[in-house]
Amino acid sequence: MTRVVLATAYGGPEVLAVVDEPVGDPGPGQARIGVRAAGVNPADWKSYTGAFGSDPGRLPKRLGFEVSGVVTAVGPDAVGPAGPLSVGAEVVGFRVSGGYAAELVVPTAALVPKPASLGWEQAAGLMLTGATAVHALTATGVGAGGTVLVHGAAGGVGLMAVQLAGLRGARVVGTVGGDGAELVRRFGAEPVRYGDGLADRVRAAAPGGVDAAVDLVGTDEAVDVSLELVADRRRIATIAAFGRAAADGIQALGGGPGADPGAELRDAARLELAEAAGAGRLEVVVAGTFPLEEVAAAHRQGMAGHTHGKLVLVP
Repeated sequence: MTRVVLATAYGGPEVLAVVDEPVGDPGPGQARIGVRAAGVNPADWKSYTGAFGSDPGRLPKRLGFEVSGVVTAVGPDAVGPAGPLSVGAEVVGFRVSGGYAAELVVPTAALVPKPASLGWEQAAGLMLTGATAVHALTATGVGAGGTVLVHGAAGGVGLMAVQLAGLRGARVVGTVGGDGAELVRRFGAEPVRYGDGLADRVRAAAPGGVDAAVDLVGTDEAVDVSLELVADRRRIATIAAFGRAAADGIQALGGGPGADPGAELRDAARLELAEAAGAGRLEVVVAGTFPLEEVAAAHRQGMAGHTHGKLVLVP
């Protein structure tokens, strides 16, 4: 038996429960891992708040798309993207299903080696935000010599996008609220506060113009300012404002209606992200850690929308 988090109904974090469930032996192309940490992401709470539908036939449902941990058993043909896996290997798992658990059986295709220099919490928070940022920057053609506007720069995906755009040689202007400006500036971006007058503040920060924009918050302001400042709508992408994307002809990325999931690109980014983080070129900012039993508190903090970096569960 192992402890797992279940959403027992549709609603708020109060529907979450930690229960004991059996954990099986790995079959062909699978491994069992002892989870050391699990990343918390908006997609986790959207799965039970009704944002992705409310089919009662899908309840109860397990949560969690990314983990770090140690391989405790392997099935036949246990080969991951970096090669064969063995018991004792330290790994990062993405994309997995039901990662909010103490132990988990996963496809070995989801497992890449954990960099030795990376802590468990950082490793568990690396992949979903990092792969999302890679997808957004690639889709909008961000590269050397360009300027990109990142909406929501102090969030989990935002901090990854800021750093990865910088590694590509781009100049970054990032929108922030609260006390996120210092953190965004530390990673080489120019922070600007969102709210009335945002377009003018971005123009002042980037007098040479903005070549691309990445919306990570989904507000009308983010989309409107992007449309005002970026000439080519194909170089504007959103991971949240799916209705606006369809109406305004910008790119929608991720798991929303009509969006490009970018699965192949995101999978291919995993080894690159692990290498960059292991070499110290990419930092995972952990905003807070919670025991598995306090998953509801972790989700309430994440849903408040002012977290700078990643929230992580520790079984």
